[in-house]
Amino acid sequence: MDTLAHGLWGGAVFGQRKDSPYKWAFILGMCPDLFSFGPYFATHLPDIWHRWTSHQFGRPAHMMIPAYVYHAYNVTHSLVVWAVLFGIVWYWRGKIFWPLAAWALHILCDIPLHSVRFFPTPYLWPFPTPFYDGNPWAHKTFMLVNYACIGLTYLGLYVLEKVKKESFLH
Repeated sequence: MDTLAHGLWGGAVFGQRKDSPYKWAFILGMCPDLFSFGPYFATHLPDIWHRWTSHQFGRPAHMMIPAYVYHAYNVTHSLVVWAVLFGIVWYWRGKIFWPLAAWALHILCDIPLHSVRFFPTPYLWPFPTPFYDGNPWAHKTFMLVNYACIGLTYLGLYVLEKVKKESFLH
């Protein structure tokens, strides 16, 4: 799933409670990709821009991606690492910080949406992970259905909020 969609799903699922700010659920839902790919994109922006403007779409060759991106991907896409982080934050705050669950949702969504040929999700890292050969998310049909579902979800949340406010006023 693309990074923006991860953020939108994270916000919709874990950013709707009073003690769970939307902005944090949105941002934390994107963090696994931002922390693994963000530094690479930031340092290679001219190359990426050139590929985009010259219509050279598709995924880059594995050799073009530096090793640190793969390592960061392993760390940020691990439910083991997430669970440790979640536990530390819970202990430190004295209560659960629900927006952090959007990070786990990101990982869980990536498992069936990544092929073993390009960034399979290492959800058990640092332990051996049985990779699932999923259907890559970058297909147009999936993107359309996913964003339609996101739109319907946010419409439903809006309607639900309106109904709650109207019933509270009466």
